[in-house]
Amino acid sequence: MTTTPKHVPFPERDAEELLTLAEVADILRIPINTLRWWRQIGRGPEFFHIGRRLVTTVGDVRRYIREARRTDPIAR
Repeated sequence: MTTTPKHVPFPERDAEELLTLAEVADILRIPINTLRWWRQIGRGPEFFHIGRRLVTTVGDVRRYIREARRTDPIAR
């Protein structure tokens, strides 16, 4: 699993870097339980398992943010 020091800003991270549920919640500035709920209802970035760990990539989080901005009527 790729680990990046916390001091590297999100926009500068490699698109293939793996992120945990807690890291994504921190990046999106939402409670981790909100992210868990979104997963249950099919919303949010795509996650997958590596062994027993639930992860996603920086690229998937970026894609989710772009989609959310594009489909949000308030952001227009």
